[in-house]
Amino acid sequence: MTLPASAPVASKKPARPSDRFVAYVNELCESNGARAALRRGLGLPVERCNYLHRYLVPRLPERLHPDAKRAHYAVAALIAARPRAARNATPVSAENENAAADWYARPNLGAALGQAVNKKVLKPTTAESALHLMCRQSTGTIHPALPALTRQLLNGGIAIDWAVLLEDLAWWNRDRDRIATRWLEAYFRITSVEQAPVDDTSPQSTDVTEENDS
Repeated sequence: MTLPASAPVASKKPARPSDRFVAYVNELCESNGARAALRRGLGLPVERCNYLHRYLVPRLPERLHPDAKRAHYAVAALIAARPRAARNATPVSAENENAAADWYARPNLGAALGQAVNKKVLKPTTAESALHLMCRQSTGTIHPALPALTRQLLNGGIAIDWAVLLEDLAWWNRDRDRIATRWLEAYFRITSVEQAPVDDTSPQSTDVTEENDS
């Protein structure tokens, strides 16, 4: 059966709960009042986020691991605190059923730092120091540092996949080594592409050298 041209096509909901949560927060942030309230939770533990409860409690499960709860509150505040240019940019998300399969191909915080280095937003020493430091810390130390770091990335035009960051923060204290390894691998994979040396052993390079010597 062919739908008439005027019939609206139903949009697919994001496949992962983290993507759905990010979409919900983005909708909330269309209201100046809600965005201002969410922004007041920047870097704070849940117990000090009194102005966020009215917006987030109805959306979250009643029994949620404390690390996961703080991750949701933290990401909501970070999204609300985006500079205007970042709010107007197309969000990084996966709104289809392939999101689960493509999850590990999506950019994590290590990838964002790598992009920042390649685009000269951050110096390599600064980015690597921040990354290695975070990889040794618990989320209790990481959370207060995220507002300044993400603001610097966003002001430099570096997109952040908030759903990936949300899940990484939620699991960090229980699976830090695995997540930290993903961040480090993503960072060095991206920066090494930019810094890859020329292969002088290629046949073309050898031919040119021989021709010049003759």
